[in-house]
Amino acid sequence: MSSWLEQLERELDARLSAFLRNNPVQDHLFSEQHLKDRATALQRQRQQLQGEAKQQRQQLLRLAEDVRAWRSRVERAKAAGAADLAGRAELHLTSLMKQGRALWADLEDLGRRFNEVERQLQELHQQKQTPSPSTLEKDWALFEAEQELEQMRRDAGLS
Repeated sequence: MSSWLEQLERELDARLSAFLRNNPVQDHLFSEQHLKDRATALQRQRQQLQGEAKQQRQQLLRLAEDVRAWRSRVERAKAAGAADLAGRAELHLTSLMKQGRALWADLEDLGRRFNEVERQLQELHQQKQTPSPSTLEKDWALFEAEQELEQMRRDAGLS
């Protein structure tokens, strides 16, 4: 079953490639649409990462408040001579600090992923601005086809 599907996929891919080679205008439109779709997906991913980072920062701020409160409790318990309570509070404080380090690492990872998305968006933007030689060839073929079409219209007395 899998080989049948792979064979069908190869056949369709070959037909699409042949069609696009024979129709440079469609190939150009297909490429443009692919770039637009990729940019849209990257922008959506960037927004999602920004939202996640905002939530993580808020979570870190809440955790920092908890850490301050529990540090104060540890000090109060020690000052009052409640060593057992101070020890349990210190364990809780250690757990909160561990959570904070994990959240911070997650936030740094989000930052790296965000930077990668930004880099990819910038590359797409540069691709749109810098026509490749193949794009120039396609544009030239389109120009020639339009010129031929215009000449045919004149010859037929349509323009």
